[in-house]
Amino acid sequence: MKAAVITTKGNAPVYASFDEPAPRAGHTLVDVDASALSHVTRSRASGTHYSSSGAFPFVAGVDGAGRRADGSPVYFFAPTAPFGGLAERTLVPDAHCVALPEALEPHVAAALAIPGMSSWAALKERARFIAGETVLINGATGVSGSLAVQIAKHLGAAKVIATGRHRPTLAALQALGADSVIPLEDDERALSDALEPHFRAGVDVVLDYLWGSSARALLIGAAKTLPDGYPLRFVQIGSIGGDAFELPGAALRATAITLMGSGMGSVPLTRLLHAVEEVLEAAIPAHWQIATRTAPLAEVALQWANVEDRARVVLMP
Repeated sequence: MKAAVITTKGNAPVYASFDEPAPRAGHTLVDVDASALSHVTRSRASGTHYSSSGAFPFVAGVDGAGRRADGSPVYFFAPTAPFGGLAERTLVPDAHCVALPEALEPHVAAALAIPGMSSWAALKERARFIAGETVLINGATGVSGSLAVQIAKHLGAAKVIATGRHRPTLAALQALGADSVIPLEDDERALSDALEPHFRAGVDVVLDYLWGSSARALLIGAAKTLPDGYPLRFVQIGSIGGDAFELPGAALRATAITLMGSGMGSVPLTRLLHAVEEVLEAAIPAHWQIATRTAPLAEVALQWANVEDRARVVLMP
């Protein structure tokens, strides 16, 4: 079969032949229809993700949409090594498969699953979000953040505040459910000042896709401004803004802020897959919008190098 094959650490995948997966007890053979070039797919392929195995060669792609042998549509996650989603066929543990609604197109399911799961699981599994609360999404102009705005509103957020650097996307978020949008600047003080009235009114949950300086500004601003004893839950999801920063201990001692992460490891896989299932079931009735672009799997090297694309790139065999 043809697949996107990673041969050595740090190298982009090549479109090449790879051994077909053989049937195995407790596993499902999937004919792949679509698989997305997610951040997780890229970082696992480069060996930098905390879930990377370090064994080569292997097929890239952590998830996708396809069909079982009986033709039924399925979403799959974490195929059995060395197989992956970016291939004509893959092998997946039975427990890692989720039935897909027949009306949901495979490329849409592949595009939605991981970014939708990131905010759905963060809100429901980690923050224990309650309808009527206020949600602040830090880094809402990426694919995951834009979808997080829509999901927060779908789950009943009374108010959604969105931050981001890409101003055209930030402006468009208001049509997707954001009640307030705040441009991210390099000046931490300016960001704290812009957020001050929102913190004074009370923010219940922060979904942080960035970490780095903007997260520091959020936490310090919240510590200074939140009403006494206000129980803010800060959920860390992504770190494209930086891996680390210094935070004064007083920011936590003086407030009721709870810091937590959400992702593989902090949420059991069964619950992550349940979140994916709920996201995919809600996709059509909720009319979620996600910027998606499809391309043939044979173009994997070209698409892999196109890191500036703001759309979710989905490869199809």
